[in-house]
Amino acid sequence: MAKIYIAGAHSRGITTGFYLKYLDPSLEIVAYLYDNDEDNPSDVDGVPVIRIDADTKLEVDIVVYLATRGVNRGHLTDTLRKIGMKHIVPVDVKFDTELRNRFLTKYFAEQNREFIKIYNYNTEEGAPLSAERKRFQIYVASAVFDQKLSNSYSLDESERVIQVGTALADQRLDAAYFDNTGDNISEKNRQFCELTALYWIWKNAREDVVGLAHYRRHFLLPDNWKQIMDREKIDVILPVPLYVYPSLEDNFRNRHVGEKWDEMLLYLKENRPEDYENASHFFKNSGLFFPCNMLIARKEVFDELCEWLFPIEFHVAEAGGVLEDRYQNRYPAFIAERLITYFFEMNREKYHIVYADKNFLE
Repeated sequence: MAKIYIAGAHSRGITTGFYLKYLDPSLEIVAYLYDNDEDNPSDVDGVPVIRIDADTKLEVDIVVYLATRGVNRGHLTDTLRKIGMKHIVPVDVKFDTELRNRFLTKYFAEQNREFIKIYNYNTEEGAPLSAERKRFQIYVASAVFDQKLSNSYSLDESERVIQVGTALADQRLDAAYFDNTGDNISEKNRQFCELTALYWIWKNAREDVVGLAHYRRHFLLPDNWKQIMDREKIDVILPVPLYVYPSLEDNFRNRHVGEKWDEMLLYLKENRPEDYENASHFFKNSGLFFPCNMLIARKEVFDELCEWLFPIEFHVAEAGGVLEDRYQNRYPAFIAERLITYFFEMNREKYHIVYADKNFLE
């Protein structure tokens, strides 16, 4: 039986451990490790969570998967090296993507579902199709408050920047669109984040196929993705789902303010009882979700999602109010990730859905 350590005891570390254990049930996770003052659980499903320093005694020949936020990666690596660990494997974007895709291939097969990515189709250019007569646009949400990227990135020909939170900023980016024009909710950006772009696209965009990406997260698409989407009659492209522990609901409650989740469920119970039972069961029993509120969809499907989503979001934000903690104040956007996941999972027989990987720029 192979043994491993996971360096990191929060969402990334726990998710990495889940992927590895799912792919190889004989694997033994000896412990989750950390070396700072952050709050951590005492154990994860019975596996101890241990605070380490240079004097900690570990089995130095065991592989350590370094699965933590970038801000913690450097000092945690130093601590592991001082202990004498011989095999440290960074869980970077490339590794995480490969691991996640292996997990999903096995998971979907065991659920008697197909894990279909857009790359599964013929990616050779071929003859022009009716897509040539359609308009495609991926809106890339960016704000003046965004951190400067060290990675260089050139927008795809189908991508255009939309400045979000424009109503809250004096500065204007070199953007093609601004979320404070037309019918908009730009002033809600501190809480709604990229959802102010989602709303703007819903109310103002006129393209046949629309999408939403981020300044540091973009879909990785084949060159002829438009032709594939048209030829295969694809309704929606979603980011490859990730797993969160132990379920969508419990993960939100563990990481965010649980009362805001309660407000969302209360709205469903009082206004959409048909969704309430299904959603409650789904959120308690599923750990897969589509991150970052990203998607590409036929405009009709995009509109159906938004018509369903935003009444819930407006209620939650109005009932929940503004929080002093800037990160937790983004609870409407965090809830939206779970709601969008539910919407497309419940409608997976109605829509032709495929998945695509995304990048992460630093």
